[in-house]
Amino acid sequence: MKMSKGCFKIPSDEPVFVISVVSRLVNLPEWTLRILDRQGVVCPKKTRGKTRLYCLRDLEKLVYIRYLMEEKGINIKGIKFILEREEKFSFKGKGRKKGGESYGPD
Repeated sequence: MKMSKGCFKIPSDEPVFVISVVSRLVNLPEWTLRILDRQGVVCPKKTRGKTRLYCLRDLEKLVYIRYLMEEKGINIKGIKFILEREEKFSFKGKGRKKGGESYGPD
């Protein structure tokens, strides 16, 4: 059975992805994801057994974080500062700057 793109309808805030899958999808090591969680940068939901579950919104944020780390050379403290400023000015969660310009690579 062939699946087409978009055949799964998952709400953007539904925590369904485990850390190993997220690591592969966004190309960041699991240890980096754990540090981002401990530092309060990206905080996935946790099950009773402490398994981290990420949502689509988290994945989008992590792609942006990877861009900032790899392309711009910004460390985690710097990334946290940037994200806090963007949240303060309502840029959060959109993946876009004012004027429609995309963050990071297309």
